[in-house]
Amino acid sequence: MPQPDHIMALPVPDAATLDEDLRALFDKCTDKLGFVPNVLQAYSLRQKKLRTFAQLYNELMLGESGLSKLEREMIAVVVSSANHCYYCLVAHGQAVRKLSGDPELGEMLAANYRVAPLPPRQRAMLDFAWAMTKEPWSVGEENRAALRAVGFTAEEIFDIADTAAFYNMSNRMATAVDMLPNREYHKMDR
Repeated sequence: MPQPDHIMALPVPDAATLDEDLRALFDKCTDKLGFVPNVLQAYSLRQKKLRTFAQLYNELMLGESGLSKLEREMIAVVVSSANHCYYCLVAHGQAVRKLSGDPELGEMLAANYRVAPLPPRQRAMLDFAWAMTKEPWSVGEENRAALRAVGFTAEEIFDIADTAAFYNMSNRMATAVDMLPNREYHKMDR
């Protein structure tokens, strides 16, 4: 049975009613991806929050960092796995497939990242993101020391934490409003 056919459980405004800058954002997505991600359509219910969300997402995922785009997407998938966030598992699993060129990696990260054959740097990064998600109160100096031991800088540790924190927030929002991923993600980069 296919996933339900809605963007989220709350009403989504018609894109034609959005402010000009947001219509331009949607047009850019359509040109680049062929569709507007449902997360952006969902956030359009609150236009100012959509702008804030898009700006933060772009800084975290595309901004300057010692973490690769793939590593940031890997964090998104592992956090989303811990939180059972269907939207982000599908959308960011597709990004992992695309960026890695590996059609299996996204599914391994989604099901159990520990089975994925990863270098020590990425394993430590994902262990940290998992701990932040499952037992945030337990994260301490030993966790940061494990990241330093595999070569992460202070700035990169900050970026790992920032990315994991963002996806914990995003997962909770997606779950709270029953946000569903665009069906197109399922077929991409297979």
